[in-house]
Amino acid sequence: MANRLQPDPKGYLDLPEGFSYRIISKSGETMTDGLVVPGRPDGMGTFLDELGRTVIVRNHENSPSPLENSPFGMSNELLSNLDHGKLYDSGRGLKPGLGGTTTLIYDEDTETLVEQFMSLAGTYRNCAGGVTPWGTWISCEEDVTRSNGEDILKDHGYVFEVPANSKGIVDPVPIKAMGRFNHEAVAIDPNSGCVYLTEDRPDGLLYRYVPLEKEKLLAGGRLQALAIRDKTNLDTRNWETPLVPRNKPMEVFWLDLDNVESPEDDLRYRGFEMGAARFARGEGIWMGEGELFFACTNGGPKNFGQVFKYRLSSGEGSADESETPATLELYAESEDRTILDMCDNLTIAPWGDIILCEDNGELNHIRGIDPKGNIYTLACNRSSKSELTGAVFSPSGNTLFVNVQENGETLAITGPWEKMATV
Repeated sequence: MANRLQPDPKGYLDLPEGFSYRIISKSGETMTDGLVVPGRPDGMGTFLDELGRTVIVRNHENSPSPLENSPFGMSNELLSNLDHGKLYDSGRGLKPGLGGTTTLIYDEDTETLVEQFMSLAGTYRNCAGGVTPWGTWISCEEDVTRSNGEDILKDHGYVFEVPANSKGIVDPVPIKAMGRFNHEAVAIDPNSGCVYLTEDRPDGLLYRYVPLEKEKLLAGGRLQALAIRDKTNLDTRNWETPLVPRNKPMEVFWLDLDNVESPEDDLRYRGFEMGAARFARGEGIWMGEGELFFACTNGGPKNFGQVFKYRLSSGEGSADESETPATLELYAESEDRTILDMCDNLTIAPWGDIILCEDNGELNHIRGIDPKGNIYTLACNRSSKSELTGAVFSPSGNTLFVNVQENGETLAITGPWEKMATV
């Protein structure tokens, strides 16, 4: 069923038989707080509120321009209504950061959006992030712009924590110990509290943050880079020489990094020189049961994308982890763009399959990978050439939320998800 999409009469989104979508939010609309829904929605996380409604925290991958994506109006005229101290980088009111997050309250029973408002403001290019086990969203800047002391007041390239129960714009405090680089997404081990971070660079690393205090990321910790045992400096991209075969677990270890605020944006170079593995545009990452998966958008011999699986050590993040080393394996690698073409955001479905959003600038799909490694198609964007972003299920598992980024639209997809487990 999953491979047989039904043409959408509206020419918007093709889905399998029995599935339907609704547009629940669109850029340019006025939000509950009087600000404007920003453009370019990206990574998302979902939670439950005290009334059992679904809370969606949604990133926006916006730079300070163009202003058509601004939450503050077409000429940033709504800035005058805000406390500029709530903006990470106000740009002196001349060039404010237009990224950040919005929070949406969605009633699954009535399939209606109750409210939406700005929850993090003044940041640059909030691409993806990740949910925490303690009810917050980690939002990542995919940007390494430095302050110029004039209309750029802060260095960028950090991650920020946004509580799901926030009722407005949170204080924008960067978690600097988690490194300054071209962040993409994060996943968190609920047992150890370790945070795993991807880097959207063609020569990026996979990072791990070991916090000093579990659930208190701002209290400090160690930032590390993943390396392969007996294969230091491994190039996992398989571009010219296929060094990494599929489904062959490799033991890993972690290298401590210093100077993690990296004024020169050279963490990936220094880590690789120390022996860390190199990845092709690490993007979406999601934690499963004792393992996590992450996508590398242009990995593989044809640059069509890879998915890696990291199996955690029973002593993850502790001195005991070397006794039962974690492993990394190449879980999927596409050589046919009609099957998978440049995977980006990633989540794990309630029935255990990996759900991937494509970002190829042409024809973009939502793909699934079942536990046997079979790839199938779940949706196709017919409305534009935009990537699909932020795919995430509601806590109930009944709704899949996803963005059509360049359209500026957030969708809620429903249907017989229970049948997907048998595909």
